[in-house]
Amino acid sequence: MKTNLQIVTEHYAASARQDLAAMMADVSPEVAWTEMAGFPCAGTWIGPDQVIANVFAVLDSEWEGYSFALEQIIDGGEQLVGIGTYSGTYRKTGKPMQARVTHVWRLSEGKIVRFEQFTDTLLVARAMHT
Repeated sequence: MKTNLQIVTEHYAASARQDLAAMMADVSPEVAWTEMAGFPCAGTWIGPDQVIANVFAVLDSEWEGYSFALEQIIDGGEQLVGIGTYSGTYRKTGKPMQARVTHVWRLSEGKIVRFEQFTDTLLVARAMHT
C-alpha cells in the first residue's frame, strides 16, 4: 500500500504531465474538494466527477498554460501540505498570472478524502479582468 506522501506526490506528478486519470486515481468517491472563495472555481465539490467538471475542465478551458509548480510537501501523516506557485494566462484578457498557493490534503485508508486550496485570489482576479 502506498503512503500518503506517495499518493500526494503522485497526484502532483500526474498534474505536471496533465494526466487527469492518474490525478484522480487515489481520490475518494466522496472527496470534499474546496477551491477558495474568490478563485474562478470557488466552492466545495463532492466526488471526482464534480472536481473534474468544476475545477480542472474550467481551468483548462479558461486558462492557457495553467500549471502548478510544486516547491515542497510537508508530511503530517494523515494531513499533508503542498506549497508552490500557480501560473497561466487568462484566455479572455491575455493577461498572465502567477500566485503562491498552499494545498491542504487529508487522506484516509489510502484515499484523498479532503482537499482545500489557499491562494492569493486578487492576483488571479487581476489577470481575469481588463
